[in-house]
Amino acid sequence: MNAKSVINKEVFIPHDEKMLAAVQVKRRTKKKIPFLATGGQGDYMTFICLSVTNKKPFHLSITKVKQFQGLSSFVKRSQWTIDQLRQINGIDSIKDCPEFDLLFDNAFDQWVASSAGEKCTFIQILHHTCQRYCSARKPEFINCQSKLLGGNSILHSAADSVTSAVQKASQALNERGERLGRTEERTADMMNSAEQFAVTAHKLAMKHKC
Repeated sequence: MNAKSVINKEVFIPHDEKMLAAVQVKRRTKKKIPFLATGGQGDYMTFICLSVTNKKPFHLSITKVKQFQGLSSFVKRSQWTIDQLRQINGIDSIKDCPEFDLLFDNAFDQWVASSAGEKCTFIQILHHTCQRYCSARKPEFINCQSKLLGGNSILHSAADSVTSAVQKASQALNERGERLGRTEERTADMMNSAEQFAVTAHKLAMKHKC
């Protein structure tokens, strides 16, 4: 059983919640902590987890979970409701990167995920979940790639491309029509000239006969 499955089983299921997403993180700027709650210094793993209650009305939470060195269990360190989450900063709206920030009413954390892919998956699920469950104020997502927020920019770009293609095709047809029109005019002029030449030639031939 992987770490995320264990976290869901140990931390959320006993409280009638289910974990929707989790990302393993480290602080970009480490806080100075003289000692750990376990009573000694040591290494630990940190996960930022998104969870929802199993019963209505549904409540979303962001929870910081840690596993300290030498211990097999995971412990809940901090928890915020989704209403306390003000902003998610994806740092780079163009390319994948592992960094992101979370701004709460009473806390601000700067994180580096274990991978850019894991961070992107977490933000994508968080955004989708907020759109689904948050009926009032939703947290603000800034500097996030459009593919993580529903791909609006991609859709707009595609629409612009289609519009441009239609405009180019229409312009090409108009130009072709103009060329055909000019060709028809030249053809008509040539036919008129030929008819006039034939009439003149016939008159000359009749004159010489006389």
